[in-house]
Amino acid sequence: MSTTATTSAVEGDVLDAAGNLSEKQRRILEYLRTNAGTQTYFKSRLIAEDLDLSAKEVGANMRPILDGDFDVTVEKWGYSSGTTWKVTV
Repeated sequence: MSTTATTSAVEGDVLDAAGNLSEKQRRILEYLRTNAGTQTYFKSRLIAEDLDLSAKEVGANMRPILDGDFDVTVEKWGYSSGTTWKVTV
């Protein structure tokens, strides 16, 4: 019997056995918590610039945050000149 790490469907980030967020996903979540007011809109490319990631990495790593039970609610809002995320605290 072999053991393998559970991988997310995004950019090869590895999740631990408990299904916790990857390091990139934790950084994005913390960024949203820190920078969101009651309701704020963020573009992936602007989050990416602040976290030294690509916009693609931000978008790919947003799914667990969208699906998770956190103190922020994230909704994919639009795609005009890049993805916009509606974040509600």
